[in-house]
Amino acid sequence: MEMISNLQMVTDFIISMPQKNKVVEAAARAHQGTLTKPPGSLGVLEDLAVFLASWQGNEKPVLDKAQAIIFAGNHGICEQGVNPFPQEVTHLMVSNFEQGGAAMNQLCAISGAELSVKPLMLDTPTHDFTQTHAMSMDELLDAMSAGAQAVNRDANIILLGEMGIGNSTISSALAASIFGGDVADWVGAGTGSDEKGIAHKISVIKAGIAKHGLCSDLSALLAFGGREQAAICGAILAARAASIPVLLDGFICTAAAAPLYALSSDLLEHCLVGHKSAELGHQKLLNAMHKTPILDLDMRLGEGTGAALALSILRGAVACHNQMATLKALGIGDS
Repeated sequence: MEMISNLQMVTDFIISMPQKNKVVEAAARAHQGTLTKPPGSLGVLEDLAVFLASWQGNEKPVLDKAQAIIFAGNHGICEQGVNPFPQEVTHLMVSNFEQGGAAMNQLCAISGAELSVKPLMLDTPTHDFTQTHAMSMDELLDAMSAGAQAVNRDANIILLGEMGIGNSTISSALAASIFGGDVADWVGAGTGSDEKGIAHKISVIKAGIAKHGLCSDLSALLAFGGREQAAICGAILAARAASIPVLLDGFICTAAAAPLYALSSDLLEHCLVGHKSAELGHQKLLNAMHKTPILDLDMRLGEGTGAALALSILRGAVACHNQMATLKALGIGDS
């Protein structure tokens, strides 16, 4: 799953894609019951350790190599004035990531993730989705393939993030087109839109949905998506092919994965969501996709920052799972 030459490949992949190892899952759950703590007392930490074990196929999971990827793209919908910042900011932030100056750099350094940024044709924005499809089929497949090729198959976990001026509008459009409902329920401030700006974003998305209709598969990416959203989907598929668990970031990253969920909810079984974004539509999106975020810190920066913070939680879960003493070793409950 490195080169995605047609969308039928994704449909075919669903039939044969790797599944979690239920034998290892049961063994890891049983191991939790032997540790020096009351059963279930570490709560979600126990579930996270078992989740990682089941996808890594290892009763004692490891996080020796965590890969964080930021995909960056620019969007033709910005021609409609949906963002208070110019698209040059995407270029500047890519440079900031490369020089180590962004929030994501600091959080990756603390959580122990190796960060890379993948700009995707920043000088050639996607098309204005109120006028035509955002991407051609070739553009979509190229972006998905770029995402798939960015995944390190030796990683123990993949963290996904994004950067792209205008992409909160893209994310709201993807969510609204896939799950329906009132468009206003999916639209937030993004990078700082005021009430007037939010109302304008809502009207632009309504115009896009009127043109393209609702979507129930990867056609949503053709109609509305950015290259970074398509690359995130490609990376998710590549990670699944290698049985590598994935940490998604917040609203934009979760919305990017929504077309895969629409095609088959099973495609995201190996994915965790790092945090609940303060962006308006994220809780609604999480509910629709049956995902529970690890953290809720009122963040809405993007970049993968919520995923990077959640990685530290996963490290805590793994440390307790792998390194705690057992009841038997302490002679507790021994007859």
